[in-house]
Amino acid sequence: MTHTVAGRPPSGGEDWAKSALSTLSKLAAVHRAGLALAEGGGRRLLFTASDRDGEGWLPWCEIDAYEDVPLTHTVRTGEPVAGSVNDLAVRYPAFIDRQASTTTAIACQPIVAAGVVLGGFVVFFEAPQPFDAAQRDELRHLGALLGGSLRRVQRTTAHTSRALESGPVPDGALCATYRVGADPRAVVGARHFVHTTLHGWNLDEGTVDDAVMCLNELVTNAILHTATGCEVRVVLDGGVLTTTVRDGGSSVLVDPSHVATDPLAVHGRGLQLVAGTSARWGSELDSGGMTVWFVLEPTHSPVG
Repeated sequence: MTHTVAGRPPSGGEDWAKSALSTLSKLAAVHRAGLALAEGGGRRLLFTASDRDGEGWLPWCEIDAYEDVPLTHTVRTGEPVAGSVNDLAVRYPAFIDRQASTTTAIACQPIVAAGVVLGGFVVFFEAPQPFDAAQRDELRHLGALLGGSLRRVQRTTAHTSRALESGPVPDGALCATYRVGADPRAVVGARHFVHTTLHGWNLDEGTVDDAVMCLNELVTNAILHTATGCEVRVVLDGGVLTTTVRDGGSSVLVDPSHVATDPLAVHGRGLQLVAGTSARWGSELDSGGMTVWFVLEPTHSPVG
């Protein structure tokens, strides 16, 4: 797996990660633990582990979300992966070959909040594990606890610049952005933008239709629940289409501790449609607003 240096998350995220790694490392027979957090479009993940020495801070690196290893599979699909190294070697031979001789079993679990996969954790065991129903329930519960605490950090994290237009674009990728006004009638313009852009990139009709349908739900929700409109960005990178919608946050100031449900709950059926149509999707919530993205994998490569 190729790692590249990545910027560290803000201080709140750093404290969360340290606490999470400490909790995971205390599980019986665990000698190493790791965390992967989905970035904006989910194409790459931020990864760190309990055995990394950053002289008081956690070193993070970027990994390709499509790398064929257990943890990326878990974050990508929301499916846990667990087994002995012998069992996992059948599916992930190169990954298992790189593991320490003391590792006898590995488990990966999604970190989930409000039905959204925010990332995942991996634990390496130095003794054989049963991975029975009780142990799987424990790992699932940990994934939910970590997801809940991460969501709380996201609610209070401020970003100095969140404009999608100024965000980085992978080398060789196609990218386009569009600003949507705070008017329900502006949804039509957003749909037209995506439809025209994707046709210009020669994507197949099914992918274009799915992208427009999912975008319609996200933009409509953003306009209904904020007074600031939103920004849309589409990126085609390595045959993977990522569509991102970023709003400016609600104009109503509410103490998050007084809200019983996750802010994503207001999106209701729209997000269910996105979840059922896309290969995967996710969200990031901070003090400046909500970012929701979804990924589609075109059935045919675009024709240049």
